[in-house]
Amino acid sequence: MAATIKLGKSTVSATPLGLGTNAVGGHNLFPGLEDETGRAIVRAGLDNGINLLDTAFAYGLGASETLIGEAIKGYDRSKIVIATKAAQHIHADGTMTIDNSPAFLKQAVAESLQRLQTDYIDLFYIHFPDEHTPKNEAVQALNELKQAGKIRAIGVSNFSLAQLKEANQDGLVDVDEEQYSLLHRDQETERFAYLQAHQISFVPFFPLASGLLTGKYHEAVSFPADDIRHDNPDFQGARFAQIIAQVNQLAPIAAAHQATIAQVVLAWYLQNPAIAVVIPGAKRVEQVVSNAHALKISLSAAEYQQIDQLFR
Repeated sequence: MAATIKLGKSTVSATPLGLGTNAVGGHNLFPGLEDETGRAIVRAGLDNGINLLDTAFAYGLGASETLIGEAIKGYDRSKIVIATKAAQHIHADGTMTIDNSPAFLKQAVAESLQRLQTDYIDLFYIHFPDEHTPKNEAVQALNELKQAGKIRAIGVSNFSLAQLKEANQDGLVDVDEEQYSLLHRDQETERFAYLQAHQISFVPFFPLASGLLTGKYHEAVSFPADDIRHDNPDFQGARFAQIIAQVNQLAPIAAAHQATIAQVVLAWYLQNPAIAVVIPGAKRVEQVVSNAHALKISLSAAEYQQIDQLFR
């Protein structure tokens, strides 16, 4: 097992490499997913030195949590860190709103616990901010659940810096999960300083930029309308060509470590002091095993700087 990192001010410790599970049961995000493959992906993570599983109600509207609950049977629950998220309130008429109200969050945690078949959640995030709930009141509700032992750490996701500050008024936020990658670095300007000053751990989502930072794309590509990459500007025109040219420059570093480009990119995150846990997703077991190899790569200071500058 890799060395672990303490999350925020909580008692939760996770491996610096986690597993993003939006392709485990996330039938609403990706076409053609198989449930048994999803369970196998989860087990492959746990079998290869990864202890944090990052899921959400939004991944398959509960299906991802259900599959994870099934997949972890037979493993020591005390050695697994389950992170999940909620904010999507599905109403009786089938409509959906974003809801951070204390009542909704408490109900969401109760339902997540049932789907995961566990009696506590290690890290629970407010997945998206709503427009009406004071963010510190939402976090207070989660803190009550923390005191009751239902959750062990409190997180927020997709929050602006102003919303994060409001949420953390009482110093109760442990983790902030936001989009960040070598391609999308605007969090570095102000957010990182705030997080460091308030002992809040940072978890980037889309660290491999939906596959763009893996080196697997070489020419323009298009995706079906039901694929979350379909409307992503990173995959289009001059922007796409520029990214591919930058990624190709990582090949010599990868070769020096007998590694893939994706493994070298993950190693950069693992050595980045501003990042607590990196959570690449996977659609195949082989991807999980390959990603886990990044835990064994140690970039030199010069290599780290070279990658950093390449994507400035």
